[in-house]
Amino acid sequence: MDTYQVTLRFTEPLLGTVPLDKHIYADFIVEDAPDEEAIDEELGTVPESDDKGKTGFHQMEDGTPFLYDYVIKGFLKDACGMLRRVRGSESKALTAYRKVIDGLVFVEPRQIPLVLPDGEVLSELSRPLRAQTAQGERVALATSETCPPGTTLHFDLSVLGQVDPDLLKEWFDYGRLRGLGQWRNASYGRFTHELKQVE
Repeated sequence: MDTYQVTLRFTEPLLGTVPLDKHIYADFIVEDAPDEEAIDEELGTVPESDDKGKTGFHQMEDGTPFLYDYVIKGFLKDACGMLRRVRGSESKALTAYRKVIDGLVFVEPRQIPLVLPDGEVLSELSRPLRAQTAQGERVALATSETCPPGTTLHFDLSVLGQVDPDLLKEWFDYGRLRGLGQWRNASYGRFTHELKQVE
């Protein structure tokens, strides 16, 4: 098994994806949660909010925002899935990539703190969401908590078998273009990375 220390540094604001209404969040995660304990753990890290249309971040007991490990694995699967469409990419040759990432890539810790730059705090971004419906165009306002550029994530990545440093580098390089979090198609959540193998 190879282990890497990974640092992501956001070059654009990172938008939160967690519904801050606990009832909505509970309905959302019940389908995917492995057991009752996992549901209780995640609900316990959703901060209280009166705004039903707002998304944000899970928070530790001291108020530090964080991402769960599965967000990183989700990014890796998204990156690999897109890069498989690129002729000559490392990802092109990786078959059953979702199973490979699920079963051979491990992220620690489970709760990854978002380290904001000194003196910075979470802010909010509101934006219109447009949808074409049978009754015509509908517009709603969405609000998300945001972490400022310069925010960092530090975590360990342990990999087995087919997942080599070239694949990891390709996937994390993609984060400079695609990013994490909400509204990625508007360039939010982009990041640079440092990937250091632990001897």
